[in-house]
Amino acid sequence: MNQKDTPIRTALEELESNRIIPFDVPGHKRGKGSSNLREFLGKKCLSIDVNSMKPLDNLCHPVSVIREAEELAAAAFGAAQAFIMVGGTTSAVQAMIFYAVKRGEKIILPRNVHRSMLNALVLCGAVPVYIECTSSERLGIALGSSLAAVERAIRENPDAKAVVINNPTYYGICSDVSGIAKLAHEHGMILLADEAHGTHFYFADENLPRAAIAAGADMAAVSMHKSGGSLTQSSFLLCGANVNANYMRQIINLTQTTSASYLLMSSLDISRSNLAINGKKIFADVLKLTNYAREEINKMDGYYAFSDELIDRETVFDFDKTKLAVNTLQLGLAGIEVYDILRDEYDIQIEFGDIGNILAYVSIGDNFKNIEMLISALAEVKRRFSRTGGAAEIMKQEYISPIVRTTPQEAFYSPHKSLPLAQSAGKICAEFVMCYPPGIPIIAPGEEITADIVNYISYAKEKGCSLTGPEDMAVEHIKVLT
Repeated sequence: MNQKDTPIRTALEELESNRIIPFDVPGHKRGKGSSNLREFLGKKCLSIDVNSMKPLDNLCHPVSVIREAEELAAAAFGAAQAFIMVGGTTSAVQAMIFYAVKRGEKIILPRNVHRSMLNALVLCGAVPVYIECTSSERLGIALGSSLAAVERAIRENPDAKAVVINNPTYYGICSDVSGIAKLAHEHGMILLADEAHGTHFYFADENLPRAAIAAGADMAAVSMHKSGGSLTQSSFLLCGANVNANYMRQIINLTQTTSASYLLMSSLDISRSNLAINGKKIFADVLKLTNYAREEINKMDGYYAFSDELIDRETVFDFDKTKLAVNTLQLGLAGIEVYDILRDEYDIQIEFGDIGNILAYVSIGDNFKNIEMLISALAEVKRRFSRTGGAAEIMKQEYISPIVRTTPQEAFYSPHKSLPLAQSAGKICAEFVMCYPPGIPIIAPGEEITADIVNYISYAKEKGCSLTGPEDMAVEHIKVLT
């Protein structure tokens, strides 16, 4: 295994040099069929946007260059098996769920999971058992899963098949993966990790949290396109030695496209090679940038760029210091308001703003100059837009514990009706409502709509959060069970 090798890229370059006459799909025929598309995307891009063929292998049943690329990825990540995923980490998360549980079987998970996890439960009919969650009063966000809470859920549900963790959460909070893996395995359960925001853990030094596979997880879904530098929608599904890789391939093929993009696959191949060779230095530099930014931002009254001071070894076992998450409430501004101001007034696009926090995603392509511009803009936002004494008027709570009445699948497919949001309290929800990003549902199918949830949704709308999920795009109405 030579991590300098990029077998998919090499095969594409050989195909290009052979000047093959295409009588296959895609119909643009290496860009010749659309001058506008070629002008916009570039000749090189379209020349490698090709279909599966013998020299290029096939993602659904890889036997040559794709197989080799997956073996190189597995070696780079320290996994027994790596699967290339071109449907984003959503497809990897759902494959993990479909492998682990069937209709009617229990799965133990935190409620602050990404919507893709709960969507998978709608599709497969498994029964969620939520780990008791602690939230930060100051930040308003859900924290990690404590060992005690996981053990309690396991002992109360000994028939559960799997346990799920976030490693890390969107905000950088990590649970005790090793301890949870040990607990799960002692009770005959497998451990699944949503590691969408933790790709860099596999290539960094001891200054960052431990990667899930190294800590004993059986499967991990990693977003290479987030912190790893590959193209959007490209990810890996990593598996440990106890996972039946051939069966997992069958599971993946239930939902993954049969027309896999070679642009996405080659970007994974090239980015994996880069991280395997240069990752330790890359993420040491990223860490320097975020540590510097955090220090400067915390010199300004009103902001709180939180970090590893949150660690208590229980609900926050570790913290990903590459995450530049900043609480804005003491400015009298909601996070989403700061998000909008940065974009509209300063041409700075951060990852997201929610009710109380913003997240500036710092990674492989960032530099000191851009960090300085962000810091300067935040200082200007404080000077120009802060509201004296306004913090008390801002809703603080991001996470509201759910009241589960039935399974997501049962609720989603049951008879329902649409009610005005203001009249829905006390009813059982039949759809999702979430702010996106971060994509953690405020309410999910099968959960009771409470007054707090109605107030939260109304407040998020008022502040300009991007609400997604419900059938009513304006989120004036919500579907409830009849």
